[in-house]
Amino acid sequence: MTSYFILKYVHILSAAVLLGTGAGIAYFLFTAHLSRDIEALRVVTRYVILADWIFTATAVVVQPVTGLWMALERGWPPTTPWIFWSLVLYVAIGACWIPVVVLQYRIARFVRDAASYAALGADYHRAIRCWVALGVPAFTMLLVIYALMVFKPAP
Repeated sequence: MTSYFILKYVHILSAAVLLGTGAGIAYFLFTAHLSRDIEALRVVTRYVILADWIFTATAVVVQPVTGLWMALERGWPPTTPWIFWSLVLYVAIGACWIPVVVLQYRIARFVRDAASYAALGADYHRAIRCWVALGVPAFTMLLVIYALMVFKPAP
């Protein structure tokens, strides 16, 4: 097996981890929020943060390394349109994800310090709204990157 196919395998696996962890984190944190159960929120926020560091952060590093390495092996310059736009979107996703991680820490602190769900204040609810407002476009852009990688549209 050539190094290209090993890189491709690792790239696809890390893309699946990135998409799956992102979807899982979003689902579990949002449903915990909707449950209005402070104990569920306490548990979920701890694990969301942990999952982001273990899975998402690892995949965030692996994706561009394996992707650019494969492009070099195939002789595709980073200016190839589908690669270029994938990189632009990847940076834009990072610009959303970094604040999302900060918000998750804030949300976890609000939840940890609240006696009940009803005691969560406006700052908590604002943080959740911002978290969603950043997460939706980031997830959408990730789906667009998937399409670019699969279809490799010609200019």
